[in-house]
Amino acid sequence: MSLDSSNFAVWQTQTNYDDATAVFAAVEQAISALHVPAGFIRPGDNVVLKPNWVKEHDERFPGPDQWEHVVTHPSVIEGVIRWVAPQLQGQGSITVCDAPQTDSSFATLRKYCGLDEMIARCCADFPGPRIALLDLRPEEWHAMDGVTVSKTELPGDPKGSTHVKLNEDSEFVGFHGLGQLYGASFNMAETNDRHRDTTHEYMLCRTPVEADVLINLPKLKCHKKVGLTCALKNMVGINSNKKWLPHHTEGTPDKGGDQFPAATMKAKLEHSWMGKIKRFLFGRHLLSKLFVPVKKLGRLVFGDTQKVVRSGNWHGNDTCWRMVVDLNKSLFYFDGAGQPRTEPLRYLAVVDGIIGGEGNGPMAPDPKPCGVVVAGMNPLAVDTVCCALMGFDWRKIRMLLGAFSVTRKKVATFEVEDLRVVSNEASKQKPLSEYTKEDGFAFKPHFGWVGAVEK
Repeated sequence: MSLDSSNFAVWQTQTNYDDATAVFAAVEQAISALHVPAGFIRPGDNVVLKPNWVKEHDERFPGPDQWEHVVTHPSVIEGVIRWVAPQLQGQGSITVCDAPQTDSSFATLRKYCGLDEMIARCCADFPGPRIALLDLRPEEWHAMDGVTVSKTELPGDPKGSTHVKLNEDSEFVGFHGLGQLYGASFNMAETNDRHRDTTHEYMLCRTPVEADVLINLPKLKCHKKVGLTCALKNMVGINSNKKWLPHHTEGTPDKGGDQFPAATMKAKLEHSWMGKIKRFLFGRHLLSKLFVPVKKLGRLVFGDTQKVVRSGNWHGNDTCWRMVVDLNKSLFYFDGAGQPRTEPLRYLAVVDGIIGGEGNGPMAPDPKPCGVVVAGMNPLAVDTVCCALMGFDWRKIRMLLGAFSVTRKKVATFEVEDLRVVSNEASKQKPLSEYTKEDGFAFKPHFGWVGAVEK
């Protein structure tokens, strides 16, 4: 990775997903505008494409026509495959992979998105390199009204896992929330065992970590815990054990937590009552079904998560962004064996912003047509540009402000003032520092972020 890669392409297009050829052209033009260095893709390379496949549909409206604003569109993925494949000269491989949310259905995702048909087309047009889909998850959870009632073991990453010991280079060193970190499940003990003092560890899927080239294909969306999900946040999907990922710190702000935005009596009661029940039911899947009516009652008493801030879903979350930055450090500084890289990872990000997602992202956003493809060679730079396009102030996003302030294993060596956008639209071709509110698409933030991030 080039830590000083500070030029970006913002490619405006009037097309929609129905015109796949036009999407392919927009993707290729955006990448070409970057002037990617010669030899970035080499014959025989193992190239990994990492889309955002968090959920097979909008979690509010299950169905085959409710996913285009939630996940990276297959036309954008196919456009990148068609840019990569000729450069491999009939050799190497292209692996399209992600670890969706554990309670998502990969089978339904590939059906809705037509992923098998997409791969078949690419294999027919480019018969040399191996082109394949891969679900990186080791297990899939089955939920009933949001309560996990059973689990199915999956093959996971065929190359196995990479144990990264970030330790003293972690953004959690000295963090006041240590010991109260909440991960991806009710088993807080496992999360906090991996994050204590100067011990900070992550378990990553080996396929993306040991790729010769990683092409990040995020969706342009708002996010309830970090403000926006784009290139940086999309790396959560390369994990093989999400219990090692801190998402928030338990408790109210007066106790050092960021689970709730205020120390109300209702928040304290919910933290105590619901927390005890969840921890008791952890791993007891047969008993978990009994929690379904309890959760419905809790929703009536404490409010629906689609409307009430809880679980760190607000601008005061000081936990999740640290995990996101740590994951990017782990990817760029460590190889497939968990050792320091001897050669830099070749990295590219291509953002699907043709239809973005505003409001309650990442799994229940409202569609936001933007007609834009963003490309860049540094994730922090890409996210800062995308932040401006969404109409947000990067200084108000802890993830971006924190990433620019990193002193140990930097994510980038440039400053925001160095960022310059290349675009086919004259009004957007200028230094990012000159972008105003009028240059953005005026995304509506998640309700826990309204009034805290807009320009």
